[in-house]
Amino acid sequence: MPNLDGKVAIVTGAGRGIGRAHALALAAAGAKVVVNDLGGSLTGEGADATPAQQVVAEIEAAGGSAVADGENVADFEGAARLVRHAIDAFGRLDILVNNAGILRDRMLVNMTEDEWDAVIAVHLKGHFAPTRHAAAYWRERSKAGEELRGRVINTASPSGVFGNVGQANYGAAKAGIAGFTLIAAQELGRYGVTVNCIAPNARTRMTESAFGELPSVADGFDPLAPANNSPIVVALCADEAQDITGQVFFVYGGAVNCLRGWDAGELFLSDEGWDADALLGELRERFPEGAAPAGMVASMQKAGGASMRTLG
Repeated sequence: MPNLDGKVAIVTGAGRGIGRAHALALAAAGAKVVVNDLGGSLTGEGADATPAQQVVAEIEAAGGSAVADGENVADFEGAARLVRHAIDAFGRLDILVNNAGILRDRMLVNMTEDEWDAVIAVHLKGHFAPTRHAAAYWRERSKAGEELRGRVINTASPSGVFGNVGQANYGAAKAGIAGFTLIAAQELGRYGVTVNCIAPNARTRMTESAFGELPSVADGFDPLAPANNSPIVVALCADEAQDITGQVFFVYGGAVNCLRGWDAGELFLSDEGWDADALLGELRERFPEGAAPAGMVASMQKAGGASMRTLG
C-alpha cells in the first residue's frame, strides 16, 4: 500500500458507499481524514451528522485519525469552511476527493427545472467550490516556496462518460466534471497539484435507486463492492504518481480503464471550405449506416465492465 503518512485528506460524501470506502482506504494508508457528509437524503433533502460520525468512529477504531464535517459542498462559503476545517484540525491539506452527489432521475421531457438545478449544483458546483478553495490554499503555499504534492480526485460516472437514458441532469453534471478535471489539471500543475477523475461502479443506495436492488456476492470477489473503487484513489495520491494528471479512470471490479475521452476522430477536410450539400454527401458516404452513441451497456463492456441494468 502507498504510504500516505503525514498527509491530510478531505473526502466529500464520505458517510456512505464509495465515499466511505475512500475515507477508510486513505486512513488505512496513513492519511488523516476529514469525513465530509451533509447526511441528506438520496435526493438531497435534509441533513444528518450520524453517517459522517460513524465513519470517523470506524477510522479511529482502526487506529487512524479523522474528524467529521457537515458542510454543504454546493455552498461556496461552506466549501471554504470545509477546507479551513481540515487545515485547522490537522495543520495542512494534501488531498481532496470530491465524491458527494445526489440523484433526481427523470426522462428529459418530464424533468423539472428544480430537478436539473439541484443535481447540477451538488455534483458540478460541489466539485468546483471545494477545489477552488483548496487550489487557493495550495497556490499560496507554492508561492511561499514549498514543493507540493497536492491531489484532487474527482468523481464522474459511466452515465457522464458513456451516457445513460433517464439521467440527463446527472450525466451532464458528470460529463462536466470530466471536463473540469482536464482544465484544473492544466491550471494547477504549476503548483505541484495533480487532478484526476474516476468513473466508479458499485452497489450503493444511488445505484440501487437507479437500477433496483443489485445482487451481492456472499463468497469470493464482489465486483460491485464500493471498496473496489478506492485503490486507484490511494494510488493516485501517492508521491510516486506526481506525473499522472488529467486522466479519467473507469472502474468496475478488478478492471481499471484509463479512458481516452474526446480525441481526434473522423476528419472531413476540404482545402477550400465546405458547402452544406457537399458536406452532407460526404457524411452519408462515410456513415452509410448512420452514426449514434454506442450507449452505456456496450461502452461499459468495451471498457472492461458490465452495465448495472443487466444486473438489476
